[in-house]
Amino acid sequence: MSTSLTHSAPQGALPEVKDKRVAIVTAEWNRHITAALRDGAIDVLHSAGFSDDDIELFDVPGAVELTFAASNLIEASRFDAVIVFGCVVRGGTPHFDYVCQSVTQGVTALNADRDTPVIFGVLTVDDEQQALDRAGGALGNKGSEAAETAIKMMAFVDQVNAL
Repeated sequence: MSTSLTHSAPQGALPEVKDKRVAIVTAEWNRHITAALRDGAIDVLHSAGFSDDDIELFDVPGAVELTFAASNLIEASRFDAVIVFGCVVRGGTPHFDYVCQSVTQGVTALNADRDTPVIFGVLTVDDEQQALDRAGGALGNKGSEAAETAIKMMAFVDQVNAL
């Protein structure tokens, strides 16, 4: 049996979740990419039955600020999941590595220490074309995949809480 690597969304039907609220935090840096990711997530959430009242949108300057925003939104106790979107394009300095490490470790820490899932929707790419390909281009929309993940994680939390 051969397996092939594809860049498609996770397989399987999305679980049904009721009475849930999702916060989406979008970095302003590389807005043309991050807005496309956000819009892909909103489309999936709408398709899954979420209304505009169930989705709150927030903006922060860049990827490093995503962790701070997610932490504050969790503390507000108003959301069942937080999705963060950013786009970091490799440059000629180590700045790329520092930003990627910071946001990755920050989101990982929130997921380990908190009860609200934070979904990592940060593209870390070598060039703008790779980002465009992942924000509604040839490789789909990673924002849509992040929304699917948020729905699955909210259902997971419900399943655990029902034990």
